[in-house]
Amino acid sequence: MGEDSGSRSSGTARELRKLKQQAMEYYQENGVPRRLEELLNSTFYLQPADVYGHLSICSVVVPTHFEVHENALPELAEAEEAERNQAVSTAVQWVNRSLTEELQGVEPSSQVDVDHTLRTFFANKVQEEKEKKELEKNLENSTVSIPAPVIPPPPPAPPTKKKPQKQGRKETLTEKPIIPAEPAEPVFYGSMAIGAVSLAVAKTSAILGNRPLYLNIASLKHGQEEPALLTMPLLMVALISCGKSSPGKLNLMKEVICIPHPGLTTRQGVEMLLEIQKHVNRTADTPLPPKAETKKGHNGNKKGQQPITGKMTHLGCLTVNCDTIEQPLLLLQGICASLELELGTDLHLAINCAGHELMDYSRGKYEVAMGTYKNAAEMVDLYVDLISKYPAIIALIDPFRKEDSEQWDSIYNALGSRCYIIAGTASKSISKLLECGDISIPRSNGRIIKHTDQTTMSDLVEITNLIDSKKHITVLGSPDGEATDDSLVDLAVGLSVRFIKLGGPSRGEWVMKYNRLLTIEEELVQNGTLGPNEEHVFFYVNEEAEKALEAAAGELLEPVEPIFPTEVVEEP
Repeated sequence: MGEDSGSRSSGTARELRKLKQQAMEYYQENGVPRRLEELLNSTFYLQPADVYGHLSICSVVVPTHFEVHENALPELAEAEEAERNQAVSTAVQWVNRSLTEELQGVEPSSQVDVDHTLRTFFANKVQEEKEKKELEKNLENSTVSIPAPVIPPPPPAPPTKKKPQKQGRKETLTEKPIIPAEPAEPVFYGSMAIGAVSLAVAKTSAILGNRPLYLNIASLKHGQEEPALLTMPLLMVALISCGKSSPGKLNLMKEVICIPHPGLTTRQGVEMLLEIQKHVNRTADTPLPPKAETKKGHNGNKKGQQPITGKMTHLGCLTVNCDTIEQPLLLLQGICASLELELGTDLHLAINCAGHELMDYSRGKYEVAMGTYKNAAEMVDLYVDLISKYPAIIALIDPFRKEDSEQWDSIYNALGSRCYIIAGTASKSISKLLECGDISIPRSNGRIIKHTDQTTMSDLVEITNLIDSKKHITVLGSPDGEATDDSLVDLAVGLSVRFIKLGGPSRGEWVMKYNRLLTIEEELVQNGTLGPNEEHVFFYVNEEAEKALEAAAGELLEPVEPIFPTEVVEEP
């Protein structure tokens, strides 16, 4: 009886594969509609990776790699839009033609083979482009040109007499010149098709195998063996923005990120963040907390202090008009007090400093606030003082540019045992990190990785394994222009990352991800596969907090209705 049943099952599977192969051949011969109008009119999103068998099995939506500039000049916006269109058009061509031929006949369950094919295809495209540029360069150099006349250098200026130094005045030490910014890593047009197809194949395999995507990714990470337990990533949620694009003087805090206590369930953490966000929104028409008093007894407030602006950024967080570093922190401190939460126990903070955006290259200093400049050494002192005053801040993201390796060493030595120093934009791309196999520069406690461009599922597994082997923290972040696809959450759970970095729960593209987080947590609880976050403990957790953490980890989560509505409408 069992043998007959098994034979029928295998026969059905063979017939299904045969039907799907025939369907794929039909679509390749007769063409497949791919909603090109929607693709080419998109500014941030790409949806080229529909995987077709007997019918459309799944689709993915991936964002482009371009940064989102809140107050971009019209000329810059137009130029970026043209680049985006070209990048999307190239990606669509690759999917519709070359990649379809390359992957013909490959089983969706063979993720490693698919990713190897995608990598080889992309490497060949890069090599072709390199050879093309070298040929163009050789043609230009072969053109005969008349050499310019040699102008002799001007005579040296006569030496000036050094004025004697006045007694009692120390000679000013000259500061080391800053290292120029490294050129941005080139992004190959069409590269997003590689990451999109890899994700689409993983989703297709999960659907055909009748299991969720996160289990598919977890099996890939653990050598095709499904782990017995999975953990939920800790939330990193941007709720306040007061960086360079905000109207206030403060530049330093591009994102003030809230992190619920690791002893809470994901649902409890999301509910807490929703309450905090409500209070932040209510303060949109009220003045900010006063500045600290000066020695003369006057505070630094201007007459008619401007209120918090109600502008919502693409990250789903409120833009706050701040002039000092303390103001956004005091705002959250007051909100926590009103909600009977203790900042530093129930809620922790992280600051995305976006150091690469703060450098004033004409002065060689970081502009932490309008008119306030600090050199690299002074920035280290600023961060040490900030963490000393506000120990609830457990992570600093990109405190410096990636070029300032000495300062990364300094701040790691000063704060690395009290605060996570995390490299985001300051880190190399995943492909570069895998190529060199070194994550020690810049020196940090962890990395933010993103699924973007030519990053395949196998690449994500390799980079997380590399980071784990160095005992570093993995933060799975979302690209700047996020898309309406919740696969990011499945990737975070399947890859067992420590944190998932999301925008505020305000816009459709973010709400989808929060709903997915809640669904996965509920599934893991119902299946008995939700593991404890034993290593999700922060630096300064005391004995009482540890006991509370152990007690909370033992509680089961009761299935309830989603916090967010299933259908969401994206805000403009």
